Amino acid sequence: MVLCGSNSYNQKYYLDKQFEKLPTKVKEELKIMCVLFTEEVGGTITFEYDEDGELEILTGCDEGDLLYDEIGAGLLVKKLRNERQEFFEALELYYKVFINGEAIDGI
Repeated sequence: MVLCGSNSYNQKYYLDKQFEKLPTKVKEELKIMCVLFTEEVGGTITFEYDEDGELEILTGCDEGDLLYDEIGAGLLVKKLRNERQEFFEALELYYKVFINGEAIDGI
């Protein structure tokens, strides 16, 4: 399930409607991360949940896009993961509780 994404080719940002109830600040942070990413390295970025509720950051580009910086994309994703680890963990918890309806022990 896609949480959000950004596309440098058509300069659009997308947030899945199921996540509209996220706090405004969280939605703004997601938008800033996605848009800055595609502005810096080009291509596309999506934040997606796998079947276990883990948040994945996927990047890519259109075939023949010579301006896409694949190495820079990988480094930037790694940097995002390291600097925003708690933010991403909170998004995973939100997904598991409010979207998937899982009961979480201790909450």
